Amino acid sequence: MSDEMEAAKQGFQIEAEELLEDMEEALLHLENEPDDMDSVNAVFRAAHTIKGTAGVFGFDDVVTFTHVAESLLDMIRDEEIKINNEIIAALLQSGDHMAALVNFVVESDDALPADLLKTSKELIQVLNECMGKSSESVASDSEVVEVVEQIERDNTVGADNDNWHISLRFGLEVLKSGMDPQSFIKYLKRIGTIVSINTLVENIPLLEDMDAEECYLGFEIGLDTEESKESIESVFDFVREDCQIRILPPNSLISEYLALIQELPEEDTMLGEMLVKSKVLTAKELQGALNAQKVISDSGNVKPLGEMLVDAGVVDKNVVEAAVEKQQTVRRIKKGDVKSVRVDADKLDALINLVGELVIANSSSFLLAERSENPELMEANSITARLVEEIRDSALRLRMVQIGATFTKFQRVVRDVSRDLGKNIELTIIGAETELDKTVVEKIGDPLMHLVRNSMDHGIETPEERQQKSKSLQGNLKLSAYHDSGSIVIEVTDDGKGLDKEKLISKALEKGLIKENQTLTDSEAYRLIFEAGLSTAKEVTNISGRGVGMDVVRRNIEALRGTIDVESEIDVGTTISIRLPLTLAIIDGFLVGVEKASYVIPLDMVIECVELSEEDRVASMDRNYISLRGEVLPFIRLREMFAHETDSVTRENIVVVQYAGRKAGIVVDELLGELQTVIKPLGKIFSQLSGISGSTILGSGDVAVILDVAALVNRAANQESSAMLTTSSEAALQLTSN
Repeated sequence: MSDEMEAAKQGFQIEAEELLEDMEEALLHLENEPDDMDSVNAVFRAAHTIKGTAGVFGFDDVVTFTHVAESLLDMIRDEEIKINNEIIAALLQSGDHMAALVNFVVESDDALPADLLKTSKELIQVLNECMGKSSESVASDSEVVEVVEQIERDNTVGADNDNWHISLRFGLEVLKSGMDPQSFIKYLKRIGTIVSINTLVENIPLLEDMDAEECYLGFEIGLDTEESKESIESVFDFVREDCQIRILPPNSLISEYLALIQELPEEDTMLGEMLVKSKVLTAKELQGALNAQKVISDSGNVKPLGEMLVDAGVVDKNVVEAAVEKQQTVRRIKKGDVKSVRVDADKLDALINLVGELVIANSSSFLLAERSENPELMEANSITARLVEEIRDSALRLRMVQIGATFTKFQRVVRDVSRDLGKNIELTIIGAETELDKTVVEKIGDPLMHLVRNSMDHGIETPEERQQKSKSLQGNLKLSAYHDSGSIVIEVTDDGKGLDKEKLISKALEKGLIKENQTLTDSEAYRLIFEAGLSTAKEVTNISGRGVGMDVVRRNIEALRGTIDVESEIDVGTTISIRLPLTLAIIDGFLVGVEKASYVIPLDMVIECVELSEEDRVASMDRNYISLRGEVLPFIRLREMFAHETDSVTRENIVVVQYAGRKAGIVVDELLGELQTVIKPLGKIFSQLSGISGSTILGSGDVAVILDVAALVNRAANQESSAMLTTSSEAALQLTSN
């Protein structure tokens, strides 16, 4: 397969995924607004576009199945069928199956596996029932292709599926003009093969009323030919004014016409011109339709050209709709002047990697410029550094995507799971426009899925339980996102029963996860839900309750250099907060030093830097906190944490950082300034190290460690709590002895 064809197939797969997402969103909207015809049309367009494009690639399995769903949607659009929850459920399942079919045919050249064929048959049966067709009217034991071909035949008026169809009605004056109808039929044999011919005699009058010089015949002809529509039309040039002629293309050409329409230039073109350019319509047919339209308009009636062409049987309805959609899309683009380019993700990742290397190289040249003490070189390097920073920011923005697309996918999950559980749950989305790195978005989907399903299963009560607690019968699940201190915070909140602290502790004791005499804060107790094997569910369901998943959630979040916290209140609800870095590639950092080692602190988390006075240094030897403007500030000494050999220093500084609303200090020897930091992941051998989230390469070629501020803040806070607890215990013992 050529690279171009492979790229085109991949493009179709991506386009189909986007269309099916739009289709699902519109269907979910129709559950609440069943009379919204705009949403019905959006669902139809999605299915129609997938069918047409699949036909271009020869993906018959996709075409045959999608056609049935499209037929149902067409009946809904024509108001022959009223949409209801049963139909919406069937169409949602059909959308899922379309996605599975597209993914399979794009990635494999094999025949459809048995499970996909079986699902196709079952869903076709359901869709036909929604259209009012009895099970007997569909050959349930035949192959899917045969079923849909029969449906195609039922919906085709007078046309042979694989041949051109010529509907010919000779005028009464043809014979008087010296023309022999039979000669035209014979001439058709020169450009193709006549596979069927049906002579129409219903217009022949009684013998006594017949005029021997008048022609009363008509023909329905099936023609197999490689010639174009214009060539077939030219056969009848001499009698065109005295005849009624309709030339319908083979069904196999419909998908080709659809493709030609999509390939037309992005120009604001009239509908008739588009149909002629795509070879659907001949110039003579267009002129005839325009003349007829003018006559109708002069009489005071207005009828769109596309509707006239369809009514006259000149052009297939699907082709006209595709042309109209193309026309509207072009006009929207022209109006908004929107320009976008779809870029392969691998190419984007390669660009980010190159920008990272550029940042490192620029740091090296900047260091050399400083050492040279050449002012002109330093000035030129400063300009380069500014441009590199702008390039870095622009490249990173390319990878920033809104989290709304990820959140929207959960509307379907909440709908399906809540029905399985017999619960009435509404999903609320806040902050859908919040942006974060594409890589983070891709990896956050599965953890969020676990949390959402757990909240619905364990958190939100049944309507009966909520009624007993005087709550609204409808439970609420909220997904929200916002930026905070260089991080993105994603919250999953439910208004359910909340977490039972005592039950969690009891279960943890039973599993040996904590000790008998261990005292836990509320936050520590709630975080037990992320321990492997811990579940307080009374029974195992197909949703959750086996004690697996939540520990995986925690590990996946931590692998993204994030943290996860829980807040809960009995009968009020639970909020699980995920805090993640905005990007996993390049950040602004603050470089500090301890002896000869260098450390990087993410700049977004740095609040201020304070020199540690001699008095505070002496006082802090026995405790891990100081008073900063009347506020207790716990701190961590990097010298002690990373076991540097030298203990005595002449000067120390505290870098005050903040994470998740909590402040802490990081004590270092030197403050070395800001720098652009390219994050390099640590190997697996270092994965268990606490307080380190990665590494970077400095301009000097040395390696610097990137600090995990979240872990350091938690560590400092725990040390402060322990120190205060020890002090309180000693004071209590002294008071008792006195």
